[in-house]
Amino acid sequence: MKDITFKAIAITNEIDLNKIAIHCGIPKRYTWEQPLVLKGELLGSIMNYSIGPTQQVLVFSFGSIVFINHTGDKEITSFLKFIHTFENDIDFQSVFHYTDDYRLHLEVADTIEMTDEFVAVPEYESFYPELISTVLAKSVALEKTEEQLSNIQDNLETMIDRLERGKLGIGNKELARMTARIVRHEYNTLAYIMILDKPEITWTNSSANELYDKMLEFFELNDRYKILKNKTDTLYHILEGFSNISHSIRGLFVEWVIVTLIVIEVILTVLQIIGLL
Repeated sequence: MKDITFKAIAITNEIDLNKIAIHCGIPKRYTWEQPLVLKGELLGSIMNYSIGPTQQVLVFSFGSIVFINHTGDKEITSFLKFIHTFENDIDFQSVFHYTDDYRLHLEVADTIEMTDEFVAVPEYESFYPELISTVLAKSVALEKTEEQLSNIQDNLETMIDRLERGKLGIGNKELARMTARIVRHEYNTLAYIMILDKPEITWTNSSANELYDKMLEFFELNDRYKILKNKTDTLYHILEGFSNISHSIRGLFVEWVIVTLIVIEVILTVLQIIGLL
């Protein structure tokens, strides 16, 4: 058996699989944990040219797409144009920014062997391509989320620099906007990438579970998720500190305004008593 090649790309935060399924005439309602698998004549009609019998495309709801046995970037571009008709926020200038290439290799051995470039298995199972695609899809989606979090941290660092200079000047809208970005980041990671969830077949098939667990550990998905979660909690803590300082500054300003008004009122009263007003 020839090696099976995989190319995973993270293109957006969310893809509505049911819209695509309806367009393709697929009589199935997709839930959030199921990938949309396209192959054969259906995939050929989308690409507008002949597709090989082993070629597949798996589309995941959390914004990743995996191409199996693709022959070139032309196929990828053609398919992304098709997806763009359903998801308008795809940036074609950076579609290959979050990507990973991998291979499934059949090898005479007793155990599964894993490297940065391929996974070697002693015996082929029909569910291996989907399991490998799932791990790769999660990995590139997580990479995209990691960079988004890094951008949020850069913005917070700017706010900290302003605070050190005594020029906080952060309004409620800015704090709310920053909080929303962190919430969105956490939601995309937890609810859509589903790092902590395993494919259904792993619960009933030991071979599937073994491969999935090995790949999960090799790509460090759980560790990367925990790091992101800890960083997110830290960002929440920092934002809470900003919010407290901002409210304290506003409270102090209001107190000074009240004191000033009281002083003015006392002065006016004294002036009235002595007849100057």
